[in-house]
Amino acid sequence: MGTAKLPALLWLLAGVVLALAVNPAHGAKTRHYDFFITETNYTRLCHEKSILTVNGQFPGPTIYARKGDLVIVNVHNDGNKNITIHWHGVDQPQNPWSDGPEFITQCPIRPGGNFTYQVILSEEEGTLWWHAHSDFDRATVHGAIVIHPKRGTTFPFKKPDKEIPVILGEWWNDDIEHVLDKAQLLGGDVDPSNANTINGQPGDMFPCSRDDTFKVAVQQGNTYLLRIINAGLTNDMFFAIAGHRLTMVGIDARYTKPLTVDYIMIAPGQTMDVLLEAKRTLGSNSQYYMAARTFITLPLDTIPFNNSTATAIVEYTDSATARPVRPPEFPVQLPAIKDENAAMAFVTQLRSLGNQEHPVHVPTHVDEHMLIDIDINVLPCDPTNMVEKCKEGPQGNRFAASLNNVSFQSPAIDVLDAYYYNSGHGVYEEDFPNKPTAFVDPTVNNGSGPLMTKRGTKVKVLEYGTVVEVVFHDLSSENHPMHLHGFAFYVVGRGNGTFDESRDPATYNLVDPPFQNTVSVPRSGWAAIRFRADNPGVWFMHCHFDRHVVWGMDTVFIVKDGKTPQAQMLPRPPNMPQC
Repeated sequence: MGTAKLPALLWLLAGVVLALAVNPAHGAKTRHYDFFITETNYTRLCHEKSILTVNGQFPGPTIYARKGDLVIVNVHNDGNKNITIHWHGVDQPQNPWSDGPEFITQCPIRPGGNFTYQVILSEEEGTLWWHAHSDFDRATVHGAIVIHPKRGTTFPFKKPDKEIPVILGEWWNDDIEHVLDKAQLLGGDVDPSNANTINGQPGDMFPCSRDDTFKVAVQQGNTYLLRIINAGLTNDMFFAIAGHRLTMVGIDARYTKPLTVDYIMIAPGQTMDVLLEAKRTLGSNSQYYMAARTFITLPLDTIPFNNSTATAIVEYTDSATARPVRPPEFPVQLPAIKDENAAMAFVTQLRSLGNQEHPVHVPTHVDEHMLIDIDINVLPCDPTNMVEKCKEGPQGNRFAASLNNVSFQSPAIDVLDAYYYNSGHGVYEEDFPNKPTAFVDPTVNNGSGPLMTKRGTKVKVLEYGTVVEVVFHDLSSENHPMHLHGFAFYVVGRGNGTFDESRDPATYNLVDPPFQNTVSVPRSGWAAIRFRADNPGVWFMHCHFDRHVVWGMDTVFIVKDGKTPQAQMLPRPPNMPQC
């Protein structure tokens, strides 16, 4: 299994072809950015610490482009640790080399090194984002990608008066690397963050935060496009604005039918385009809270979690009398922290736009059916860990996670290189199961607590053009945001309880399901997705709760080359980082 090794000259020729593919006659351009990874001091919650940033900014710089553009980003690692960058939701046609996940499509960029990513925009239009894809670095290394319509075209809704990126995140007072190291050493769960944030700020309900609370200045009668991103590591979030309703018009850089709601629920990894109409009641307050609250399905009495609400302020500035005379109003419509019904009610209303300019192409014939169990498990404590002995782990073990009872183990070299050079033997196994497999060690589990799993670097190999249906079946006590690199997929169904192969497919929406790259799988429920494997390469699939990525809730799809040049991977760039 693999593809032929090609000389560097062919990569240069491929670059010419790539440049020609971005057709200037259609208004597409090549855009250039430089990202410098640096350590920068920031203060939040009365606490100063050094964090990794891009260009000294937290959140990082926004990339602006148009549909079909080529974005070239030269990443210089001036930090103190290895790092990679992922362009979340960008399909990267034929180009897994620039996708970014550590030890999946590349070796990390070492301190003092650099790597130039070629970010190929194709069908995406709307809001995406970029973030680090190594350890827990994306806690502070992230930013928005704004993809405008091609020149000569426009939004499928009235052009907004202003566009505002709104990045939801989390803040830890402790060094995020220490947070990860502690969890791995002690075998327990990751310490919860100390605050949720909106554009890097927790808001004026937190200590030492009032003066830096993010503010949005609006004027009566104007419409604002909020480009909302959940960049958090561990939290689904409810989001609402006091005194205003929101109109959903896009998810994961694909347009939706307009949906007017009181709140949204956005999972880590997801992006949502939302219209805010500035229509306050005359004589009412001039300030309104924009709020983001944790949504959690775990047992509150046994699992530590961040139950905070981040706030920003929407302020009317179009009148001399608009100066605030009383505190901002709080969004009473914001659901409670464990309101699963509110979350499900929102996500089940989403529909693709499905007009002539943005058609829907749901595959009706499926070639490969996969049922994937999602679970939280345990693994034996590391025998070399003689000091702490997993004292915070369950039953004397350490937390793990799995897909179909396989806990993914990252290899020492990246999967893409091994595949490309036909040297996958000993690096990965091509037998990721299509259905759950049983593995229970009764001497460890004793009938209670998380089940033992096993580690492995198992991948799923697909022929080019295969239509795949994946049904994610959650066995755990929490939602899971499942993200697929290299593709968008149609979310054709979801439900509570155990998936019934004979009954539930009849409930699928095959007319206008939402087209996403990250789907929130409900606790103890299921979600079904479909996609056509027409992007050759190596593509990561994983939960977007980062502790679950580290624990092994991951796998890899390898899509083989097709027969035409447009259906084959680009050759390997000569400047890939070395392991």
